[in-house]
Amino acid sequence: MEAGVARGRRDWLKALRSRGLGLKTLALALGIVAGAAFAPAHAAEKVTIFAAASLKNALDAINEEWRKETGKETTTSYAASSALAKQIEQGAPANIFISADLAWMDYLAEKKLIKGDSRSNLLGNRIVLVSGKADAAAVEIKPGLDLAHLLGDGRLAMGAVDSVPAGKYGKAALEKLGIWPSVADKVAGAESVRAALLLVSRGEAPLGIVYQTDAAADPGVKVIGTFPEGSHPPIIYPIAITAESKNADAAAYLQFVRSPKAAALFSAQGFAVLE
Repeated sequence: MEAGVARGRRDWLKALRSRGLGLKTLALALGIVAGAAFAPAHAAEKVTIFAAASLKNALDAINEEWRKETGKETTTSYAASSALAKQIEQGAPANIFISADLAWMDYLAEKKLIKGDSRSNLLGNRIVLVSGKADAAAVEIKPGLDLAHLLGDGRLAMGAVDSVPAGKYGKAALEKLGIWPSVADKVAGAESVRAALLLVSRGEAPLGIVYQTDAAADPGVKVIGTFPEGSHPPIIYPIAITAESKNADAAAYLQFVRSPKAAALFSAQGFAVLE
């Protein structure tokens, strides 16, 4: 076969020379032929994941394990689930979507933008109250907690309460506990839960409501209270392949994320792995 390729190349170049082409043109033509004959197969397409911002530490570690095991790369975009769902709706080329709540996965499902048979509930989480002060006293989060007094003149950092899942969970809990009216005008709504975490870590807000996994990932904050589970809807992270995904590795990646090895990495970050 190689001899045939060589003969074909010689005949093609002889034809070019007969047309009076110069040495530079012939050299360029030779390079093109060599590239066509010996270029490696097209590199495999990366799996593109759109994932809730709170997953960054755990998913970065899982993606590295995937690369080690398969030799394949991933591309991950982290942001609020609301923003990612809207981007997928607008045609962003994601293969996998992992939301921090059921609502935004339902949103895409209703628009037939995920493959329904690939969907499952992946993780659980908790929301906590954090302070940027290492010596901050612990508080019991219950009805009657004077959160406004604890804030003083400062703001309560949260994900945007109308769209970001952590913000929605936080508002629901504060409403259930009867605390919301006293702090509603003190909320600093952030574009994602990690952005809210950063406000507290940097000292720009005295207190914030974030996931316990976010608090564990930032040594600049201290958990001073955990919200009762019954004070808000269950925190569930669903995962699914997008309807427009054509990536042959997407299903294998989804299986890997649900594997015991990935489960250990999620657990190490404080997530509850759901069956």
